Amino acid sequence: MGVFESGMGDRIAELRLRRNFTQEQLAELAGLSVDVVRKLEQGRRTSARLTTVNALARALDTEPSFLVGQPSTFDGTPAVETEPPSVFALRQAVSPLSDLLGGETDPEDPPTIADLQASLASTETIRREGRMGEIGALLPQLIRDARAAAHAYTGAEAAAAFSVLAVAYQVAATTLTALGKEDAAYTAMERSWAAIRRCDDPDLETLAASTLSWVFTKQGRLEDAERVALVRAEQIEPGFRSSPKDLALWGVLLLRAATAAVRQERQVGDLLNMATGAAASIGADLTVYATPFGPTNAGVAKVNFLVELERSDEAIRTARTVPNLDSLPPTWRARFHVDRALAYSDLDNDPAAAQALLSAERDAPEWMRYHSTSRRLVEDLRSRARRRDAPVLALADRLGLNR
Repeated sequence: MGVFESGMGDRIAELRLRRNFTQEQLAELAGLSVDVVRKLEQGRRTSARLTTVNALARALDTEPSFLVGQPSTFDGTPAVETEPPSVFALRQAVSPLSDLLGGETDPEDPPTIADLQASLASTETIRREGRMGEIGALLPQLIRDARAAAHAYTGAEAAAAFSVLAVAYQVAATTLTALGKEDAAYTAMERSWAAIRRCDDPDLETLAASTLSWVFTKQGRLEDAERVALVRAEQIEPGFRSSPKDLALWGVLLLRAATAAVRQERQVGDLLNMATGAAASIGADLTVYATPFGPTNAGVAKVNFLVELERSDEAIRTARTVPNLDSLPPTWRARFHVDRALAYSDLDNDPAAAQALLSAERDAPEWMRYHSTSRRLVEDLRSRARRRDAPVLALADRLGLNR
């Protein structure tokens, strides 16, 4: 991809020296052992737990995406008949100059609400499958079309257009965050909230809180991520007669809050128990606004938390009990397999870790190329591979790590 000119250790050392810290001072500020800092800088470790990455990012006053070398642009051309994916085009769609200067001309025939909703549904499907290039190619036009419709229509049609626009901005936020563009992602979230105020879907504010929590988590703003999820969860706390959809939205927020909490190395048992209870009440996984929630996703989240807490044996045992994995979207399954790989690697079972990564690649091959944790783990396994024909070497090549 051309975006990994240096490793994580090089970036840590560069920022540490820029701030005139010794390795000992950085370790103390981050609450880590000097040995961890030293091994990372020397390249003897090329990956680290996300709690470690966040602690180092806070101590060095940077974003986690910089330290891990997150891809910063789209890779290749999507398999659709459209313009190549462009971060620049996505930024222009989220923050058009016309918002400052005026003069934007709406088309004489804006798209119909049905066409907008169909385009959004297609984009959501592409996102669940991890086809990042296609999202980058299609999303700018969807945002422009939704803006045009929102300006052209009145009444219920305008509200429906603003609903599409609000969700499209959130898809833009998650896409930009995946590319390490957290500043632009936050702008997209501000635009989403402004659109929500003009639409007629009361659930979109909950969806926005969930998305913003995820953006904050990726930024390393863990306290903010936890707070925005919990505040909204308290506002919509369900009762005995709540619908499965309401339970699912609440449960997603609890898992978002727990994700932020566990990366602060805090216990998340109560949050996970409440989310698991909500999932059990639903009985089967339900997809709400492209996000699944139910017993399967709660089980996947538990495995993730156990990995973060370095309880790898328990994570592997729990992973074997997660039901109905095939019900989850490809990117959710892939992330689950990456967590399994992390646990196996922590237990020095590199062959099992490699097989788990290959399972992730089968589910979401393009997503793997953008997922920094997957890339770092593949690099680790490649450095320890004993055979030239080891499967992980071919995987590293497919991810562009041998270039």
